[in-house]
Amino acid sequence: MKLLFDVLAALAFAAYLAAAAASFWPRGTAGERRGRLAPGLAAAGFAAHTIALGVRIGMSGRLPVANSYEFLLTLAWATAGVFLILPSRVKAAAPGGPVLLLAALFLGVAVFLLPGPQKTVLPLPPALKSGWLAVHVLTAVLAYAAFAAGAGVAAVCLFRKDEDASRSLEEVISRVTFFGFAMLSLTIVCGAVWAEQAWGSYWSWDPKETWSLLTWIVYALYLHLRKKRQWRGKTSAAMVLLGFLLVMFTFFGVNYFMRGLHSYL
Repeated sequence: MKLLFDVLAALAFAAYLAAAAASFWPRGTAGERRGRLAPGLAAAGFAAHTIALGVRIGMSGRLPVANSYEFLLTLAWATAGVFLILPSRVKAAAPGGPVLLLAALFLGVAVFLLPGPQKTVLPLPPALKSGWLAVHVLTAVLAYAAFAAGAGVAAVCLFRKDEDASRSLEEVISRVTFFGFAMLSLTIVCGAVWAEQAWGSYWSWDPKETWSLLTWIVYALYLHLRKKRQWRGKTSAAMVLLGFLLVMFTFFGVNYFMRGLHSYL
């Protein structure tokens, strides 16, 4: 089963990269045809990825949410899934390219860069044997995937000169960011309830908690300014990218460079 998983994961990775390349292809008759390939290639990669996750679940007997490796596998899958539900004007054009690159990046780091021991199927540590695990981690996955999609589209907005096209993309960014913000809020609340049950305290200023809160504040500020002050343009897109940098530091930076209650991840 491991060989099957490895083959499927590699196919998904290749499909995401090919779809990203098709999205970035210069416009024109040939470019538009290639751009329309992007959703199909991404869907093929997503299908292979879904089967791969099913194989992993069959190997472990549980959802793939136990460590950094499994989180990245699931995050890459969710990011590709968010791409597939984006409007066609995003999926079949340059704005979709960075989203697919992020999906490929998450999957590639998990499959090709993380050390072998993390990939081994092991029983859950006692601290993770809780019904809150799936809820807490899956809401985080959905939040991070939505933020990745928003950041990918925002990166394109920063370099676009067509204000009308950028304004249309900003609506997409705002919607996926709002969804991500709602999911991150649930992640923090579920984590606090679980922490109280496991450690006797709702909040301990653990590095993961602290950086998650900072991320939440940045996205809350973005949504507030967008709603109340009609914030638009490159500054708005830059703030979305700042929020995503905090997301990435909360995952990679805290997991690998700081010690805390989440260090087993």
